Amino acid sequence: MSPWVPFVVLFAIALGFGTVTILISNFFGPRVRSSRKDMPYECGMEPVGDARLRFSVKFYLITMLFILFDMEAVFIYPWAVIYSDMARLPSLGLFVFVEMAIYLGIVFTGFLYVWKKGALNWD
Repeated sequence: MSPWVPFVVLFAIALGFGTVTILISNFFGPRVRSSRKDMPYECGMEPVGDARLRFSVKFYLITMLFILFDMEAVFIYPWAVIYSDMARLPSLGLFVFVEMAIYLGIVFTGFLYVWKKGALNWD
């Protein structure tokens, strides 16, 4: 037997379950539509206004910067966990430390740039 057989069986079961569930609800589900039923549910309150709000570009810029600096933490955390093992080897420990210092310097320079440009101000 191929090692892919369990994967294919699981995929077929998942696909079949999804298809059968949708078809059963489509055939046996109620089809009564009304304007009240088609309204979005807003925590028990009547919806007011348009749901499509316009956000400032600054919101998206702050979001992208947050993701960027969050990714920095994703790279630093594993490095910090294994650094104590690498520091036992003098040449490798110093090399890895200098590499991380350069990386942090580049990230910090980017942070200073966006701060200086005013990208972090909500005004």
